[in-house]
Amino acid sequence: MTPVGNGVARPSLGLILPATTQGELPSEYSNTLGTTNGAAELAELCRSVEGTGADSLWAVDHLYWPHPIGEALTTLAVAAVATTRPTLGTCVMQLPLRQPAAVAKQATALQLLSGGRFVLGLGVGSHEEEYERAGVDFHRRGRLMDQGVARLRGAWAPPGPDTDYVQEPEASPVPLWFGGASAAARRRAAAVGDGWIPLFIAPDEYAPAVAALRREAAGAGRDPTVVEPGVVVFACVGDDDAADRGAAWLSQLYRVPAKAFRRHLMAGSPDACAAALRRYAEAGAHHIVVMVAGSPAVDHFALIRAAFVRDEERILTGAPA
Repeated sequence: MTPVGNGVARPSLGLILPATTQGELPSEYSNTLGTTNGAAELAELCRSVEGTGADSLWAVDHLYWPHPIGEALTTLAVAAVATTRPTLGTCVMQLPLRQPAAVAKQATALQLLSGGRFVLGLGVGSHEEEYERAGVDFHRRGRLMDQGVARLRGAWAPPGPDTDYVQEPEASPVPLWFGGASAAARRRAAAVGDGWIPLFIAPDEYAPAVAALRREAAGAGRDPTVVEPGVVVFACVGDDDAADRGAAWLSQLYRVPAKAFRRHLMAGSPDACAAALRRYAEAGAHHIVVMVAGSPAVDHFALIRAAFVRDEERILTGAPA
């Protein structure tokens, strides 16, 4: 974090990559994933995000979804080659749907490919039908997550003396960040995580949640400051109808009524969105990840980030708002 003044620090500001290379919903785009130029388009998208000054770049994870969606680790492998500076992460990978030893190997490979920039964000998800399609018991997802994390750590640990079968080459430790705004997800992050990055949490709820995270980390025998507090925020830049457009866009993407998103959507001018993000920084967020509810996502993010930086400069110089 970069000190800004008046006790407020600048959090890192990142972007969740659009689920497709062009970042539009099916009715609005010609899907290019799987074509001969798909990797080139994805690489250009990642470079465009880096060009905005984004501190981090994240890929979502679904094995089954109502709309076309890229595969998270493959997407980030392209991003690792296309970029040089931003942190790269999954936001978040549903570990219960995957084989932990394979994820451990893939995460190590991404850490090496990216030069140590990779964060493995993990979560249990909330879509029962996706679990059914994957043949995994939705109601055991919490237990499967805990078992999976233990197996990740085991895959990365030095092997016993009686085997030649190891996961090499090794990489620098891969940070594990946990998504989810529930108390169970927060406690998991406090007990075994390096970061916590919830979604669907309002700014006025965030500071008490971070305080609880610190207490829970201490209760687990850890340094209370060891877990990095982050947050994922929906945002839509536009005029008076931005809130309606953003909620409708999210409703189409998730197939959930639009009203479910209104409380958690930062909408309006770039300055208004930046001011909303500032509330999370003031509440203790070290890392803010923006999911743009609309398109083109990179353009929206660039406007928000520029306004956020202007706000920092105003605070630093003591200029009036």
